[in-house]
Amino acid sequence: MDGQKNRIDIEINGVKRNFSVKPGTTLLEVLREQAGLKGTKRGCDNGQCGACTVLMDGRAVNACLVLAVRAQKKKISTIEGLESAARLHPLQVAFEQNGAVQCGFCTPGMIMSAKALIDSMSTPDDDEIKEALSGNLCRCTGYNKIITAVRQAAQTLSSGPE
Repeated sequence: MDGQKNRIDIEINGVKRNFSVKPGTTLLEVLREQAGLKGTKRGCDNGQCGACTVLMDGRAVNACLVLAVRAQKKKISTIEGLESAARLHPLQVAFEQNGAVQCGFCTPGMIMSAKALIDSMSTPDDDEIKEALSGNLCRCTGYNKIITAVRQAAQTLSSGPE
């Protein structure tokens, strides 16, 4: 049983990939170790910090809590998938412009949680932003700049193409 592996197919950032995983392997392990996507951070490994937040079929999830086999045939979006045509996503721009990035460790998870929020409601208010980010911990910024950045990105995205 130790050598048993499962084949899984996952679409990551628009690219269909397949992996061979042992039982108990997490989506976080697949993303970082097999797919080479290091933007998804390993923090607490128990769903408390949000550093590993990715989107699975558009919903924010902690990749450390999702068994890789549960991602079978799912669409996964990571921080690496936000940039398009060598342009940063408006969330990434807003985080930079508002000083919402300090050490940067929490930033990918924060941005992915914010993206899930903005994708589901185009103009969230501050309370909705706080609720959406409540599963993401930051030890540097005090959250005010992060909330400002998410609000700015939501306004940018709701105003249409640049």
